Amino acid sequence: MTNYAEAYQFAQTYGLLYLVALFIAMLVYALWPGNKRRFKDAAEIPLRED
Repeated sequence: MTNYAEAYQFAQTYGLLYLVALFIAMLVYALWPGNKRRFKDAAEIPLRED
């Protein structure tokens, strides 16, 4: 069984790597050329007169 210090060190190291990887994945998704139309349509929703 691990103690608190080991769990804290594990969370600091791999938690940071996980969050950096998640950020990069979201950035790639947001900037992917195929998603441009989808995001443009979503941005224009408040301006539509239904």
